Amino acid sequence: MLKTVSLHNNFELSIMNYQLSIIVAIANNNAIGKDNNLLAYLSNDLKWFKKNTLDKTVIMGRKTFDSLPNGALPKRTNIVLTRNKDFKAENCIVLDDFQKVFNHLNQDAENFIMGGAEIYRHFLPFVDKLYITRIHADFDADVFFPEINFDEWNLIEKIENKVDEKHKFDYDFLIYLRK
Repeated sequence: MLKTVSLHNNFELSIMNYQLSIIVAIANNNAIGKDNNLLAYLSNDLKWFKKNTLDKTVIMGRKTFDSLPNGALPKRTNIVLTRNKDFKAENCIVLDDFQKVFNHLNQDAENFIMGGAEIYRHFLPFVDKLYITRIHADFDADVFFPEINFDEWNLIEKIENKVDEKHKFDYDFLIYLRK
C-alpha cells in the first residue's frame, strides 16, 4: 500500500506504508540538544529508548551519529543521513538523500527517526507515531524540535516520572498516534 505525503516545497512523495516513528526527548521550551549533546542524563529515558529501538532500524543525521559515544548502536540497523558523500561509518548504511532512506526501511518492523532537528523536520510528515520524553524543565539549547500540531495527534499512552536520586527533573513518556 502506498501513501502520498505533500512536502513543504510542493513536492509529493509516494512511499510504501512503513511503520515510521520519531523518538525524542524534548524540554518544555522545545529544546533537544546543546553542543551536540543531550540536554540531561535520564537513565530511564535511555532504557526506554533502548527498549523501543532494539532490533529495529534507527535513522539519524551525521551530527547525531557523531554524538554517539561508541559509534553505531548495537543490535539495530543504523542509517546515517549526511550531505557529505565521502562520509563512512562502520556498521552503518550511509545515505546522502533523505528520500533514499525509504528504500532501506524494514517493512516488517517499526523504524525510528532519532535526530537531529533537521532530520526530524524532514521526516515528521511521514511518521505515524511519536515517542516523546517530555522533560519538565527549560534548557539553554542550540537545537530545537520542530513545532508539532497536536491537533493532528492522539495521546495514547502517558507514563509520569518524578524527580528521584537518578533523575534531576520530572519527565513523562508520551506516545502519540497520528489521527
